[in-house]
Formats: sequence, structure tokens, C-alpha cells
Amino acid sequence: MSTLTSPVRVLVVDDEPPIRAIVRGFLEREGFTIAEAADGPGAVEASRTFVPDVIVLDIMLPGFDGIEVLRRIRAFSDPLVIFLSARTEEVDRIVGLRVGGDDYLTKPFSPGELVARVQALARRRRQPPADDRNGVIRSGDLAIDPARRDVTIGEAHVDLTTLEFAILEALARDPGVVLTRQQLLDAAWGIDFLGDEHALEVHIANLRRKLGDDPGRPRFVETVRGVGYRLRAPDR
Repeated sequence: MSTLTSPVRVLVVDDEPPIRAIVRGFLEREGFTIAEAADGPGAVEASRTFVPDVIVLDIMLPGFDGIEVLRRIRAFSDPLVIFLSARTEEVDRIVGLRVGGDDYLTKPFSPGELVARVQALARRRRQPPADDRNGVIRSGDLAIDPARRDVTIGEAHVDLTTLEFAILEALARDPGVVLTRQQLLDAAWGIDFLGDEHALEVHIANLRRKLGDDPGRPRFVETVRGVGYRLRAPDR
């Protein structure tokens, strides 16, 4: 059985009933609460009514594809998302992550691996908000409030996904200190994350874009070649 302390709601979206049935069976066996959808419009509607913690989302869907599904869902909710794709081109994975996906699996996949990835993301979702023992963290005009999970630049609010915030908070805890890619994967996804560093790189790119940060002349997130990333210290 899953080690999670309370049922996690998972929405399984795929237009092939056998795949939905297999995924549902494996996830229910681990104690997850499951809902299903078979097309793009149904996935968006189920996200409103079922309010999932995690979505297992096929990219190729009738109605409109999984990329558009996630764009619409992000307008009103922030679930964690694992994309499924029968396509092996890297561009599909990149697009999925850039629009807010958190992980991806290529079909055919092992149901056991899918369960492990859902469990890892669900633990991230169910972690309690960070306490405010360190208060608001600042780097120049960037302010990060862990207790409220709020980020601002000057007076402007920055809307981040759960994992984007986790990456930024991990960097902000030690401004000027370089965190390796593995340290950031552990901080954002958990030490049992089974994916690869490419997902981190895409999320860093998303984070920089939302912060208005130029990778060539960064104000906030710096790349340290061959090592990882750091948040610029206020006096840098």
C-alpha cells in the first residue's frame, strides 16, 4: 500500500479505455482515488469537478490535445501533471514541460514506474507549506514568502507552479550558494524522483521567463557551468 497518509486524487486522461483501466487498477491498488476522462473537454471539466492533486495526461486526445488541456486547467487550478506520449520526439516532451507539465513518460511504459512517479509527485503536493521562521527572502527587488507561497518583483506578483516555486525557494534558502542539479531535483521533486535532469532544465527556463530573467545577464538565477544553479546574493 502507499505510504501516503491520506487519499490522493488522481485524474487519468487517455482516449484508450484499456490504458485507463490498467492505470486505474494499479493506482487504486496503492490507495489513490481515481477519476477518468477520455478527451480534452472531458479532462478540463473533470479537473473542475473532481479537483485532482495529480493528473496523468495523454498528449494525443480527441477534442483538443493534452497541451491545450493543461493550458486551460492552469487558468483555474494547479495540479501536478505527468504527460503520457506515444511520440518519442524530444520536442513533445519540451513543449509539455514548458506549458506546465511536471514529468513525462513515453508509451509503452511500466505501470509500476508510473505509480512510483505519481507517488513522488503526490508527496510534493501533500507537503505542508514552509513555515515562516526565516521570513520573506529577498534578492534585490525579488521577494519570496515561503509561508504564503508568494513571489513578487517590486509590486508585481509572479505566478509560479508548485515545482517552480519549490525550485526558487530551494535556491533562495542560500543566496549565492550553488546547488547541484541533483540537489534541486531532490528539493523540488523528492529524493525518489525517477526522471532526468532535462525536466529540471525546462523548469528553470520557465522560472526565468516568469521572473523576466535573461540567462545571459541574469538578475536572479545564475547557471554555474558543470555544477548547477544559484540565486544571486543581494550584494552580487
